[in-house]
Order: sequence, then structure tokens, then C-alpha cells
Amino acid sequence: MTVPRATMRLQLHKGFGFDDAAYVAPYMARLGISHVYCSPILTARAGSMHGYDATDPTRINPELGGEAGFRRMVATLRDNRVGLIVDIVPNHMAIGSANAWWQDVLRHGLSSRYADFFDIGWHPDNPLLDGKLLLPVLGRQYGNALTAGEITLQAAPEGWQVRYFSQAFPIAPADQSEVDALGPDAYATSTDVGRARLHRLLQRQHYRLAWWRTAPEEINWRRFFDINELVGMRVELPTVFEATHALLFRLYKEGLIDGMRVDHVDGLADPGGYCRRLHARLTELAPDRMPYLVIEKILGRHETLACDWCVDGTSGYDFMDTVSAVQHDAAAQPALEALWATLSGRPGNFQQEAVPAKRETLDRSFAAQLEATVGALHAVALQHPETQDASRTALRRALIELLAHFPTYRSYATADARPDTDAPMFAQALDGALRARGLADPWLLSLLVDWLSIPDTPARQIAARRFQQLSAPVAAKAVEDTAFYRYGRLLSRNDVGFDAARLGIEPAEFHQLCAARRDRFPDAMLATATHDHKRGEDVRARLAVLSEIPDEWAATLRRWMAMNAPHRGSADGQPAPSPGDEIMLYQTLLGAWPTTLQSDDHAARAKFVERIASWQEKALHEAKLRTSWTSRNESYETAARDFLGAIMRSGFSAEVGRLSDRIGPAGAVNGLAQVLLKLTVPGVPDFYQGTEFWDQTLVDPDNRRPVDFAQRLRALDDAASPVDLAASWRDGRVKQAIIARGLDARRRDPTLFMRGDYRPLLVEGQHAAHVIAFVRRTPDAMMIAVAPRLPLAVLQAGDGILIPPTAWRDTALCVPDGITGRFADVLTGVSRILSPGHLPVADLLTDFSLALLIRQDR
Repeated sequence: MTVPRATMRLQLHKGFGFDDAAYVAPYMARLGISHVYCSPILTARAGSMHGYDATDPTRINPELGGEAGFRRMVATLRDNRVGLIVDIVPNHMAIGSANAWWQDVLRHGLSSRYADFFDIGWHPDNPLLDGKLLLPVLGRQYGNALTAGEITLQAAPEGWQVRYFSQAFPIAPADQSEVDALGPDAYATSTDVGRARLHRLLQRQHYRLAWWRTAPEEINWRRFFDINELVGMRVELPTVFEATHALLFRLYKEGLIDGMRVDHVDGLADPGGYCRRLHARLTELAPDRMPYLVIEKILGRHETLACDWCVDGTSGYDFMDTVSAVQHDAAAQPALEALWATLSGRPGNFQQEAVPAKRETLDRSFAAQLEATVGALHAVALQHPETQDASRTALRRALIELLAHFPTYRSYATADARPDTDAPMFAQALDGALRARGLADPWLLSLLVDWLSIPDTPARQIAARRFQQLSAPVAAKAVEDTAFYRYGRLLSRNDVGFDAARLGIEPAEFHQLCAARRDRFPDAMLATATHDHKRGEDVRARLAVLSEIPDEWAATLRRWMAMNAPHRGSADGQPAPSPGDEIMLYQTLLGAWPTTLQSDDHAARAKFVERIASWQEKALHEAKLRTSWTSRNESYETAARDFLGAIMRSGFSAEVGRLSDRIGPAGAVNGLAQVLLKLTVPGVPDFYQGTEFWDQTLVDPDNRRPVDFAQRLRALDDAASPVDLAASWRDGRVKQAIIARGLDARRRDPTLFMRGDYRPLLVEGQHAAHVIAFVRRTPDAMMIAVAPRLPLAVLQAGDGILIPPTAWRDTALCVPDGITGRFADVLTGVSRILSPGHLPVADLLTDFSLALLIRQDR
């Protein structure tokens, strides 16, 4: 196996399939991409825009082009010397009539050959669900839907089935003959007799149709997060593992796939065991090559990925967080938190949003899974005389507090392993729960920690697994999909995998994390944008500039809120939008404001406002404060939408444009620095489709819009240097030029970039805090990267993205012994002789704002 030099993520769907990806192959090869990293390829629900809702893992998705199209794509990629990494989804599948395995379980229940494939609790406390699955598919309560005649019987080639509008559910074989004998009219709900007969028939099935609102409290199968259409799989079972991976294994054995990215690994019963099994199976299939494996894993602060999972690292959220944090001024955190708390009325401390959000999420979306975990813990308690007085109610209280304060997605203890990383996680959760001074009994909290961290009995193992598979989705839904939409200190620090509690970090910590990656996972992916991001990489880069001017931002924010007060509406007797929603709207407008938007381009402006309105609707729903997806407050949503329209028709829009012009160049420098760091620090740089130009997208579906690859190919054909493109930086071609030149350097000496030592360079002088510099070297090669940080302080109005050399004053790199010779800057083409001593930053950054120096003499 050749570890990827660089990957490009492509989102496949019906409108952009295998042949479309093949068409892009020459462009990616010319840019310097070594591997396509594509979204899932297995058959998914009809019309799926992402592929994470697979219905048949035994076939390649026909909407993408089927296996024939897949093979054509791979052939074209190979012709262009581009490899393929595929995203795989072992955690869940989509339910429904297109899923033959699921339908077989509905038809045969526990006797189905697939009954163990899905993570189902066949014997819950509710007697109506004993031996059955809850299907929360009805738009109203079951009895009302039955009376209204919405549930009917219908003939199908495979036998009689229950119909609920467009959804179909099989009838058990034992009941087919009865329906044949009586005919479907005997079950017509227009009469009491027919309705009673249909009800009795439904009661005999291996499933129970129910109102969709019953799912959080009653569902007896594990979902992906709280999505009723996605069911958890039990890939820890060898039969399930083999059946769900058979096609992928065949493609890998044939050499059509070079590596895999595992989606949501924390949803699995035993992530480490799964990864080791997957690695071993792939190695067995193709002993002549090593599989490239990365995992989607959210790492909490101080959490490290285990080295014994046999993976090459994560898919890059940790780097995305790190590079974002180092571009924020940590010193502004107190001022920005106070500003947010004062103006919004919400907590200034992020944890004060996250902890209550976890409690709410448990109650709102995971009550059934919570009760199942409580039951497992109660079973442990009843085994010992000293704990048998621990009631279910008391255990529930303790469990909720432990989950609310758990600092990471999950723990990893199994019957055979007690990872060292678990102890500090539980200690932090216990400390937080005890400090909360809630209703949880302290002795029970300590007891739960003991049981869950040391699962040394079968009962404890069940409880630990339930806890682990509950804490992960609770963390994701409460933090990323709730608290991130409630907390607006600075939205650039609210993104997938981010430690939102921290505004910024210093360069020393950035270097420490990069060096650790070099030592532990040098082949991990480095992402700065993904299909799941909340804000595009250059939206975050621009908003980061506000951390440099907290006082100016505070004055601006107050002025805007006063200016737009006449446009504010009301709903339920309260302002609409709320102050918090209003502040987050302003940040979104500022961060996403197109670099090329002209005041007289009314069509472009209208399209921009439409995009913001779509983001606003999703943000309000996810926050779940004044409205939500399940309980919509139409008056509030209307008032918020009207507010957006009114302010964008007023003089306020010109104010946003002016501030965008003021911080835009610094934001662009941040964006270019982010790219340079991704290209040069240890790891595999990953580029999300289209982000070769400025990425000012918002949360999906905005970040999954079609990409104009032809436009990007034309720009690449121009072969202009970053220096030549600096003046026209607003069109984004300068970013692509840096990527192309950086990737060409990686192609020329992959060992240097992928295996070279990492050593920070000390910076001294007045603006030392505004530079990140380091050296990478092997015995035969050397590279130095220099990137500006917090650039507003050194940029001057009218200079665009070029930092004048005089701005650096006495700032210099301290070049240690051993770094000598002739170096060429691949971004500018300028050569210079380096020797140990103090090297003025102004000398390095004379022609451009960043530098990538490669030693020429060996």
C-alpha cells in the first residue's frame, strides 16, 4: 500500500455518480491528489444524497452507476494514477421495504435468519412489545389512524401486506391464509367488525405500528442517533460482520479499493475490536499490501486515539479543531464570553449550555435507551446484598448526571480490556456530577463508575455496552446538534469535533499536537472541511479575525442590534428573533458574505439571502429553544425570516459589507495559512470537493451544492503563481495555486512530508505571536513552513492579502544549527541561502504572506 499523499472527498449521489467522478479524475491528478475519498457506494435509499442510509450492502448503488459504473470509474482513476478510499457504514442501515433483511425480520420475527443482525431488544418491559419491534411510523396515534382508515391491507407478489400510505409491512406467513380466506374487505375499517379484525391481525404481527412521537420513550431497537429510519447493526457478531462487508471485501481483494474510512466508529459495541478485525480481514484478503484505514472519531480534550486499533488515525476532525484554535486569539475569550452573556442572556461558559443540553437530549430523544441502560445497571445492583437497595429511580438519577458530565463520546472498557484512557474520563464525569449538587446520590455515582469502568462480569458487560452506545449519540445530539446552535460567543469555534469551550490555543500547543501526530499517527487524515461541517473552512477563518478585535466587535454588535430593533418582531410575547439568534445571524452573514458580491448584483444578493434563510431555519430548529423540528413554532420562524429579509433590504447590509471588507483580507490570509499548514504538518491532507477556491458554505445541504470543476480546471490551466494572483485574491484562485504547488512538492518528495521529523522554530520579536514556523526533515531533505497567525495586526488597509515586509519589524526566526543551504520557496520561486542564526521574517515574506521553503542542495 502507498499511503495517500493527499485525498479529495467527493459526495456521490444520483446527480453526481461514478461517471461524473471519473470525469473529474484528470483534474484531481493535475492538482496533485493521489486518492479519491468518496462517500458510501453501497445501495442506499432511493434518492439518497449522501449514502449513509444503506438498504442493501450486497450491491453497489445502481443510482450511482452500479458495479459496471464503479469499475469504469476505478479504471479511469487508475489511468490517472489516482487511488480510491471508500467510506463504509458498519453502524447502521436504513429500514423500509427496500431493505430485504429488515423486511424478513418484520415477516418472521425472532425466527428470521436476520433477527440478530439488528440491535433489537426483543423483550422490553412493555408487554405489547414482547417479541416485537416498535415501528413509530404513524402520523397520529395508532387508534386514530386505524379508525381513519389509514391502515389497510393490500396484495403484493410476496403476499398480503399492511399499507400505511406509501409504506408497506409484510404479514406473517401464519396469517396469510386467513386473509386469503376472508379477503381484504373483511378488514375494512369502515365497520366496527372490520376494524376489530384488522386490529387483531396487527396485534399478531412481529411488529407494532405506533405514532412517531412514541419513539423516544418506547423504541426497542438502537437507532443511529435519534433517526427513526436508521437501525443499528450488530457487526460485533461474525455472521453480521461478514454479511455486511462481503462486497467490500471482494472489491478490496480485486484491488479496486485501496483503503476505507469507517463512519461513526463510536456507535459500535466494540470499536477497537471491530477495527482490528477489519484490518486483519483485509490483510488476509490481500497479504501483499497493507490496508489504509481511518476512522470517524471525535476526540475530546486530552483524549488520544488508542494505538492498538490497527488504524492509521482519524478522518481529521481533531486537526480541523487544532488549526482553527491556533488562528483564534485565546486572550479574547473572557471579553467575548462576557459580551455574549450580556447581550444574549445565555450562559457565557459553553459547558453551562452543553450539560443541560445533554439532560434534555436524554429526556427528549433517548428515554427508551436510557431506561434500557438503567435496567442493565439495576440487574447488576440486584446481584449483591450491599447494592440491592439501589432503586431504578436512584440509578436513573445517577446515570443521567454521569452522562451529562461525561467529557468524551464514550468509554472503551470491555471484558478483556481496561484502557488507561477510561479512568480520567470517568474521573472528570464523576467530579462534574458531584459538583452539580443535583439529586444523584454520591455513593451511587461512585458505584456506577466502578461498574462501568470495570465490566468484569456478564451483567456489568451488558451495562457497560449499553452505556457506551448511549453516551456517544447523546454527546453528538446534545453538543453538535443542540448546544452549538445555542452558544454564539464566536461561531467559528462551533463545529464538528471542536472543543467549543476553548476559543484558542497558542502556537506551542499547536506544535506539540503536530509532533504527537508525527509520532503516533503520521498517516492520519487532516481535514479542514467535511460534508458534515457547520461552516465552511473560510467562513471560520474570517470569523476568527473577530477574536483579534473584541472591543470593536462588541461596539459593532451593539450598534447593529440597536439599528435593527425596528425590524424585530415578536412571538409568544417575546422578541423574535431572540437576542442570541440575532447575534448568530449577524456572524453568519459576516462570515459567509461572498468575497465577490457586488452591491448592484441583485440576483446574487437574493441567492445569498436564500442560503442564509435556509441556514437560519435549520439553526432555529436544532437549537430547540423557541421552535424545533418536532414542535414547530410557525410565528417565531416567520418573524425570524421576516427580520432577515427586512435587515437585508435596509442600510444594514452595507454595514455588513463594509466590515466584511475590513476583515476579509485577514480572513483570507487565515484561509491560506490553514491550507499551508494542512499541506505541511504530519498527516495526509484531505480536501473537500470544491474547497480549492474559497469555501464560504454553511451547514448541509449548503455544503453539498454542485461544484464547478470545469471552472477549477481552467484556473489550474493558467498555472499562475500565488504572487500573481494575490491582487485578485477575491476569486479564490490564489488558494488553489497554493494547494497545487504544495501538493507538487509533496509529490516530488513524499518521504519528507509524510515521514520527516517535525521541529518547531522559535520566533522572537515584536510580532512573534503572529507567526507559526517549523521545519520538517529527513537525512536527505529539508522543508520549512512559515505562516502568519492573527494577521490583522500586521495587515494594512489597501494591501489586500500581502503583508508588507515593514510590518514584521524586528520579528525573526531563530534558525538552529544544521539548517543551512540553498532553499527555494515553492510558492514564489525565489531562492535564498539560509544559515543558523536570526532570520528576519520580513526577508522570508518579502513577496508573499506565506512561505514553503524546500532545500535544493543535498
